Amino acid sequence: MALTIRERRVPRLHISLDLPSCAGAFRYPNPPVAAPAASTSSAAARVGDQQLRSSDLDRVAVLGRGNSATVYKVANRRTSAVYALKVLHGGGGGAAAAEADVLRRADSPHVVRCHSVLPAASGDAALLLELVDGGSLASVVARAGAFPEAALAEVAAQALSGLAYLHARRVVHRDVKPANLLVTTAGEVKIADFGIAKVLAHAGDHCTAYEGTAAYMSPERFDSERHTDPFAADVWSLGVTILELLMGRYPLLPAGQKPTWAALMCAICFGEMTSLPDDAASPELRAFLAACLHKDYTKRASVAHLLAHQFVAGRDVVASKLALRRLVTGA
Repeated sequence: MALTIRERRVPRLHISLDLPSCAGAFRYPNPPVAAPAASTSSAAARVGDQQLRSSDLDRVAVLGRGNSATVYKVANRRTSAVYALKVLHGGGGGAAAAEADVLRRADSPHVVRCHSVLPAASGDAALLLELVDGGSLASVVARAGAFPEAALAEVAAQALSGLAYLHARRVVHRDVKPANLLVTTAGEVKIADFGIAKVLAHAGDHCTAYEGTAAYMSPERFDSERHTDPFAADVWSLGVTILELLMGRYPLLPAGQKPTWAALMCAICFGEMTSLPDDAASPELRAFLAACLHKDYTKRASVAHLLAHQFVAGRDVVASKLALRRLVTGA
């Protein structure tokens, strides 16, 4: 369950305690369920060479629900083209515009594409997004279990490529986790959900806003008054994500332990790195995880260093992509 937690010393606190199995995290995709009729708004946006209106879209299925948004699979009545429509609740026009602004800075195969911002029913705003047909890595691990190393290496390589692209443009994601990494049935990984992403005004700027999913936050982000390197925080979150896919469950708490604020803070800030059996991971994967999960962010590996790491750079690209594709498709 997503929680908003407030403390006196923190002026702005927007923290989710979601783990992959918790209600409130996007489940993308889900089996089709009944959905409300599409908005009849006459406002239009241009998608490619086509002038597209909200009324041109049929809602086919609900892909996911969260506290602040619902994601639908939609189809264009005129062309049958399919998209994901992320509807932000509560008249989230400002939030939609901010997220679209971040996404429009990106033209990478490893970042989900935003086609346009459209008004939706009841005054809500919506983002018309690329539909990623394999769902999220959270849904894949929930269905298929722990990932083999070959597939992990491919996930790491593509997610790092996406982060490298974003970081070069001073965009920090701040909520990297399995639910926010989407994958196609062809084995292409795409970073999604930029709801709390930030564009830094200048190189070397820091983030002090205290937002994100607590289970994937880096140790330094638990101190809201500390100026830290936001790019290093994205690296930590990716490290936790890779470790989770390796183990088949959230890795920083014992299996079955309730993810309370105190439990997560203690585990992340003061706990030892999860011990893996000798046969559970290669030396290269262990070294990669250690480089991502250094508690001192000044000593944590950068995205550039991780892209050159043997676990990523030394992988068999064809075999790794095939392993990931098989997991996604169940082949």
